Amino acid sequence: MSETQARRRPESGALSAGPTDRLSFLRVFGYGAGDAGNNVAFQFSAMFLLLYYTDVVGLSPAAVGTMFLVIRAWDAVADLVAGRLVDRVQTRWGKFRPFILFGSLPLLLLNVALFHVPHMSSGLQLLYAYVTYALIGLAYSLVNIPYGALATVMTQAPDQRTRLSAARGMGAVTVIIALGALVGSQLGKVDMQSLFSTLTWCFVPLGMAFYLLTFCTARETVRRDRPQVSLRQTLSVLRVNRPLLLLSLSTLVFLTGYSTMIGIAAYYARDVLGDSSLYLVLNLCSAATLLLIVPLGPRLVRRFGKKSLFSWGAGLACVGGLGVVLAPAAPVALPVVAWVAMNLGLNMLNTLTMSFEADAVEYGQWRTGHRAEGATYAVFSFTRKIGQALAGAALGYLLAFGGYSGTTAVQSDGALTSIRLAAGVVPALCALVAALVMRWYPLSDARFREILADLAERERTATSTGPTDKPSTA
Repeated sequence: MSETQARRRPESGALSAGPTDRLSFLRVFGYGAGDAGNNVAFQFSAMFLLLYYTDVVGLSPAAVGTMFLVIRAWDAVADLVAGRLVDRVQTRWGKFRPFILFGSLPLLLLNVALFHVPHMSSGLQLLYAYVTYALIGLAYSLVNIPYGALATVMTQAPDQRTRLSAARGMGAVTVIIALGALVGSQLGKVDMQSLFSTLTWCFVPLGMAFYLLTFCTARETVRRDRPQVSLRQTLSVLRVNRPLLLLSLSTLVFLTGYSTMIGIAAYYARDVLGDSSLYLVLNLCSAATLLLIVPLGPRLVRRFGKKSLFSWGAGLACVGGLGVVLAPAAPVALPVVAWVAMNLGLNMLNTLTMSFEADAVEYGQWRTGHRAEGATYAVFSFTRKIGQALAGAALGYLLAFGGYSGTTAVQSDGALTSIRLAAGVVPALCALVAALVMRWYPLSDARFREILADLAERERTATSTGPTDKPSTA
């Protein structure tokens, strides 16, 4: 479809919030609280589930890697189903917030079940892990897809979307710091099953409080009068959305490396650096880089543009990743500094991808005349889940290839090499490839402002003449 053909008038009432609207602090803070709720379940499993399965339950790394690949691929398909479901819903509370309200409690309770593998044969334990992990993936899709799409209907201003993305990062980093303090300092010192059981039960009321704050404050202001979009219209939006396709491919690669880094951090501190308590240091350093990006992100976007920042972030991640691999364990300051540099670059990329996704919604509407926030975010999330699936499989297979054993106090040289590769080389290479893909991303900040202006003009025309899907003569 050409851009001339793409110039169609939007659905009546599609845009009711102008691109210059500024969000209040409460709305931004409330939106960020939702990702704190998400990460109570998601980040906890991303950081510790592999360690729990290999060292507490006693499952083999290869078996866990295969399970991660299979179930996270299933999660990715669940995202597409959830996105389609979201786009067909409209209530007096909006399109997205009801899913957050009613889906959060099942998600948090399934997180409890995930870390409560019963004592039985290893085959039945693996089956239990498959079932509970598949269920929590479905529950997470039904909450996270609406939550991610919620940002697209809170504002259309690029700098305000960067604020929302930064607030989302702040919600995540709050959980990361807390988890690092609660778990990282206890590795090897207490009964890990008791620790995981206690924490997951405590996360239920805590997570609900975060989700309720989001439900009450993060209002939907960009609306359309006709809530349901047909399947044909949804597919047409996705088929011609080149920015979304490139972003999804870049995110697939980037998330593979980013998730690998998160999942291997506890192993890297304990086995490579030789001190379990250093996991808390690494975790706090990772959080500090995100805390730095949160206030600076919107300013840097206005100054340099998102595409340039993405390239710089990838370069910094590559340099840091090589340092993580090559730095000796002592003095410990060397690997820690490299870890900080790598995380600064990776967290910059992670923050920017959320903002890029919101822009893809407007581009799809501009090309087709139809708005499909849920399906757009579902495609984006689908690729994130595939990246996490590849990361989980890579972690399990790398550990198995290196000869890692969860029952051995001192790991072999092969296992230590595998851990180093997962901690540094994989994230660095993935960041580099992701940046190369984004070189073809067509939406500069200036181009996106032109698209918003065109959409606003179509809305004014539709208001005065009535909606139509015919190409305009402009």
